[in-house]
Amino acid sequence: MKHEKELRHNWTKEELLAIYNKPLMELVYEAATVHRQWHNPEQVQISTLLSVKTGGCPEDCSYCGQAARYHTDIKVQALLPTETVLAHAQKAKDNGSSRFCMAAAWREVRDNRDFDRIIDMVKGVNELGLEVCCTLGMLSESQAQRLQEAGLYAYNHNLDTSEEFYDEIISTRKFDNRIETIKNVRKAGITVCSGGIIGLGEKPADRISMLRTLANMEKHPESVPINALARVDGTPLEHLPKIDIWEMVRMIATARIVLPSSMVRLSAGRIEMSEVEQAWCFMAGANSIFTGERQTLLVTPNPGVDEDMQMLRNLGLKPMQKEVKEACSMS
Repeated sequence: MKHEKELRHNWTKEELLAIYNKPLMELVYEAATVHRQWHNPEQVQISTLLSVKTGGCPEDCSYCGQAARYHTDIKVQALLPTETVLAHAQKAKDNGSSRFCMAAAWREVRDNRDFDRIIDMVKGVNELGLEVCCTLGMLSESQAQRLQEAGLYAYNHNLDTSEEFYDEIISTRKFDNRIETIKNVRKAGITVCSGGIIGLGEKPADRISMLRTLANMEKHPESVPINALARVDGTPLEHLPKIDIWEMVRMIATARIVLPSSMVRLSAGRIEMSEVEQAWCFMAGANSIFTGERQTLLVTPNPGVDEDMQMLRNLGLKPMQKEVKEACSMS
């Protein structure tokens, strides 16, 4: 990569806070400049996320409606049939997606028949010519290797928040468990998708701490989702206020500046953003979104495909095309 020498992995919290707290117009201008140096500003990667196994998770993530211990309206759904998943993947491709991500509400991957079925799904989606992504919970090194051999392109495992604030949100696993899974993914040669959520009740310093963890990794995550808390009735965080759009713009802009080569994905929370607010996020360096035929992002509302495509046309943006790679090539 021609810009490799410009990537930094030694950011301090003070440096990142100084960027985050710049006057908004100056911050967005700087982020937009960096964006144009590293990416085509006219292109947005369209990713489709499908919940292949929903609800019943034993974790206690305070934001998540899929946790079994919370009383939400979300129905538990067993692992979908492989042919159903592949039909969704084909439709996603037809609608302009270049990446298809499959999510299972598991604490961790187990070496059983369900994982064998996930492997078959990965192989099938890969054969459709899509970038294949999974988010399945904690993952061992050997399990990551199996996924890589099946053709998995990316694995999503978000940090969610800072190491310092983590215990306020989740008690059923540790921050270090998330780092370990990301290391296992890297060892297997799979690209990393890792970001977090803002609006959990954290302070700006926590957001910066999370970004610092990502930016100071030996290799930056190839994708960095920035989620706004989707408040789900029945969860401990249901009464928190909607995050201010300018906080979202600041977070995206800072991520773009310190993670210049990464795809910065505008993820959960878009349903509460106007087209103008999303345009600010794209100007600040976001160049990827999740869309879906069911107008949901896992179990929360999300704009539909037609609505998103009209927005891109209005903004003069185009869906990114998947790069053609040689067979078995993994980056």
